[in-house]
Amino acid sequence: MRMRAKTTARIRQRRWDPKRGCYVYTIEFSTKTPLTERTLKVAEAFGLGIDEEHRFTIYRDFELHLKRGDIVYITGDSGSGKSALLKAIKADLGDKAIDIDEVTWDEDRPLIEQIGATFEEGLKLLCRVGLNDAFLFLRKPRELSDGQLYRFKLAKLLEAQKPYWICDEFCSTLDRTTARIVAYNIQKQARRVGATLIAATTHTDLEADLNPSIRIHKGWGEEVSIEYRANQPTPRCSVVEDITIREGNLRDYERLAPLHYRHTGRPGVPIKIYCMERGSELIGVIVYAYCGPTAKGRREAVGYQPSLKELNAEWAVISRVIVHPKYRSIGLGVKLVKDTLPLVGRRHVELIAVMAQYNPFAEKAGMKLITKQEPHPSVWKAIEKLRKLGFDPVLMASENYNLHKLGKLRPEEVEEVKEALLGVAPYLYRRLITTDRYGAFVRRHQMKEWLNEADLEALSRCLRRLNVLSQTKAYLYWCRDWMERSRSDSGCQI
Repeated sequence: MRMRAKTTARIRQRRWDPKRGCYVYTIEFSTKTPLTERTLKVAEAFGLGIDEEHRFTIYRDFELHLKRGDIVYITGDSGSGKSALLKAIKADLGDKAIDIDEVTWDEDRPLIEQIGATFEEGLKLLCRVGLNDAFLFLRKPRELSDGQLYRFKLAKLLEAQKPYWICDEFCSTLDRTTARIVAYNIQKQARRVGATLIAATTHTDLEADLNPSIRIHKGWGEEVSIEYRANQPTPRCSVVEDITIREGNLRDYERLAPLHYRHTGRPGVPIKIYCMERGSELIGVIVYAYCGPTAKGRREAVGYQPSLKELNAEWAVISRVIVHPKYRSIGLGVKLVKDTLPLVGRRHVELIAVMAQYNPFAEKAGMKLITKQEPHPSVWKAIEKLRKLGFDPVLMASENYNLHKLGKLRPEEVEEVKEALLGVAPYLYRRLITTDRYGAFVRRHQMKEWLNEADLEALSRCLRRLNVLSQTKAYLYWCRDWMERSRSDSGCQI
C-alpha cells in the first residue's frame, strides 16, 4: 500500500478592501508526512519533527485589482502557486465565472449540432474561433486536433456569455505556433464581448499575443510580482510577422486544395494564383479566375450588364480562398484578399460564396456586399419534390447519402427524381450534369437523354450539385477605381 504526504493549499485569509477596491489574499500550503521506516530515518537524520503539520505561505497579503474586461496573464514555474491563486479568484467570482476545463460536449455529435441556439448562431460562433470550414462543422470532437478542440472550447465559452473566463494550464498542450494563435484569438473574443480572461501557464511566450492588462509572475515561496497596464487590444497576432505573399501556380493550389470544402470541384480557368507562406511553409492560396457570363448582383454592382469581351478583359472572380486550418482566425484570409486584389490586374473583381454570409473576411478586405443570391424558384421546387420522396435536402450534399437513398427507390420513383431534375431552369442544366458531351449549353431534350442513360452514381452527383444550387450565396464586388480614388484623395500619385 502506497502512502503519500497529504498536501493542500488553502486560503488562510481573503478579505475585500473597500478603500482600495481589491481582494487581499493570503494563501498557504500545509503538508503532513505519513510515518514509515524511511520517513522516520529522514526525520532522525535531519532533526525534523515528522509528527508536525508543516505550513508554508505562497501569497501573503497579495492585492489584486480586477476589473471587467481585464486580460490577466499569470506565469511562473510548475508548483509555484499559479493554480492556487486561480482557484481563490474563481471562488470569489462564483457563478459569474466559467472554467474552460469545465466545458462539456458530446464526443459523438458533430460540432454544428452542439453549439448555438440556431444554425446561423452556431456557424457564427464556430467561425469566430477559426473553425470556419465546412468539414469541421461536421466533425465530432473526438476527431479534432488539440488545437481545434481548444478552439471549440473557446466557442463554448462565447456561447455561455459569462463575464469571467478561467483558463488554467492555458495552451499548455498545444504546439507553440498554435498556442500563439489561440492566445491572440481568445483575447480578441474576450475584449470583443467585454469578458475578463484569467489565464495561468508556465509558458512566457504568449505575452505579445495576449497583451495583458494585468501580468502576474509567481516565483517560489512568497515571491510574486504584479504589473498593471493599459487595457489595449492586441494589434495583430505575432505569427503574421513572418508571412509573405508571392505569385503561385496550379501546383501550389493543388497542394492546399484538399483543405477546401469544394476540393472535388474545379476552381475555374485561372487568371492569377497567389500563395501565402510562413517561411518555407505554404499556408494559404487564392485563385482569381475568369467570370461566368451571368451573376446575380453584377448589374447592381456596376449599373449595367458587361459584355463577354469586357468580362474576359477587365473582370475576375475569386474562385478559391484557402487558409490552412492551423492558421485560421488571425486575419490571414483578409490579408490574402486585400494584398492580392491590386495585383491581379483587373478593374473589377467579384466573389460569390456561401461562407461570406457568416465570415465577412472579404468585406474586411475592402470588398462590398452587393446582394445575397437566393436559389432559383425552380431549384426549390425540385428540392420539395425530392423531399416528398424521402430525401433530406441538407444531407444531399453527400453523394454516398444520395446513392443510398436512390438504391432504396422503386424504378418509378427514380423516374420521379429525374423529372424533378428536369424541372430546373434551363440555364442551370449544365450545372447539374457534366458538360463534356454537350458543350457549354445543355438543352432540355439533351438533358433528358443523359438522365435516361445515367446510372445511380451519376444521379447521386446531380443531386449533390442540386444541393449546391439550393444554397444562399453572397455576391461581393471590388473595383480598382476605389483604390485609385483613395490614393488620389490622400495626395498620392498613381
